[in-house]
Amino acid sequence: MPAGSFVTYYRVSTAKQGASGLGLDAQRVAVKGYLNGGDWRVVGEFVEVESGRNSDRPELAKALASARLHRAALVVANVSRLTRSSGFLHKLLDAGVDVRFADLPQIEGPTGRFMLQQMAAVAELEAGMIGDRTRKALAAAKARGTKLGGSRGVVLTAEQRAMGRAVQTARSTARAADVAPIIAGLQAEGVSSLAQLAAALTERGIPTSRGAERWSPMQVSRVLKAVAHGT
Repeated sequence: MPAGSFVTYYRVSTAKQGASGLGLDAQRVAVKGYLNGGDWRVVGEFVEVESGRNSDRPELAKALASARLHRAALVVANVSRLTRSSGFLHKLLDAGVDVRFADLPQIEGPTGRFMLQQMAAVAELEAGMIGDRTRKALAAAKARGTKLGGSRGVVLTAEQRAMGRAVQTARSTARAADVAPIIAGLQAEGVSSLAQLAAALTERGIPTSRGAERWSPMQVSRVLKAVAHGT
């Protein structure tokens, strides 16, 4: 049976469907059935209203941030809702969030991530087949002597280390960005000192970057510094 914290994410195709609940109600019923029983709680619900081929998904970004913030799993109603865009699938994979499918309750954890990877591979294959003529045209241009792209020389080891540090910094900044709105809200309520902020985050059940349940003033300070450096 499901256990732990969950963030629910629903997608409907048009503003009309979003307003009427058409399609959305069915997704909620599916998720409710998946969560039936067990020791769980829903910490956030996000509804994406898509229009046409618009690839922007602001609610997905919010859902992933909430899932990371609460160390929660993201649950969607139907696996078919995820198969239409390789970009969408890669966002889920890169977010480092456990994804659950209400219509495939046995798929979770490493198996669920593997499934997403395979879905992304298929989506990329389809996109690649569609773009085959473009690649052939570029290859023909290259054969004619047209220079394509920039230099692809060997990257020095020192540069690789620098890139690794940059990736780690980016991850820290991303985590801090997830927590920053909560801290800003607390500050707006008059919670000002680092110790008070740490106590408030602990009280709200928001884990630290390493999964600890209790915050220290130093950890809050690091989040604030990371956000400042990332802006």
